[in-house]
Amino acid sequence: MGPAAVRSAMMTTADELDNTKNPIQDVGQQNAAATPLAMDAGHINPNKALDPGLIYDTTPEDYVNLLCALNFTSKQIKTITRSSSYTCSNPLLDLNYPSFIAYFNWSSSELDPTRIQEFKRTVTNLGDGVSEYTAKLTAMPGFKVSVVPEKLVFKEKYEKQSYKLRVECPKLMNDFLVHGSLSWVEKGEKHVVRSPIVATNLKFDPLSG
Repeated sequence: MGPAAVRSAMMTTADELDNTKNPIQDVGQQNAAATPLAMDAGHINPNKALDPGLIYDTTPEDYVNLLCALNFTSKQIKTITRSSSYTCSNPLLDLNYPSFIAYFNWSSSELDPTRIQEFKRTVTNLGDGVSEYTAKLTAMPGFKVSVVPEKLVFKEKYEKQSYKLRVECPKLMNDFLVHGSLSWVEKGEKHVVRSPIVATNLKFDPLSG
């Protein structure tokens, strides 16, 4: 597996509970439960990562498309990629990453298109033979979150399947951060492939600082 596949395997199999089966704590916030912004996907579980079930893979071209969409300059892209042979023909912010973060204004109207964000992801099956996964979403208070399709059926190893995640923000976002997760649960629960979901009204500019 390449670096992106290894990263995906570690993230989607990470533990969100500590060794006492309680939520991982954020010591910087008076021992409150840690959010994905503090702990990312959780504690790495090396044994589970060796057999992740599904992975979110990415190519060098995907990263170039992301840099282009973020309006990095030609000089910056060349410095990062160490190559001058690239094109910005398909800039795309939605990297095939094993987590989701949606930015919203603190308030909006019913007709505001920015109240809804959609993400497309493609997963690769690492299991042998036929495998079936069903989407399981944890609740995000005030938000409507859905997945299409809700079931992925793979017929062979290394087969790819795509899905869309939709996050709809309420008219008034009272909390600056709300989080949940999407888990693809294999039939028989041999594999559970979990991705954090974060909705926030805090924005980060990668070109600043």
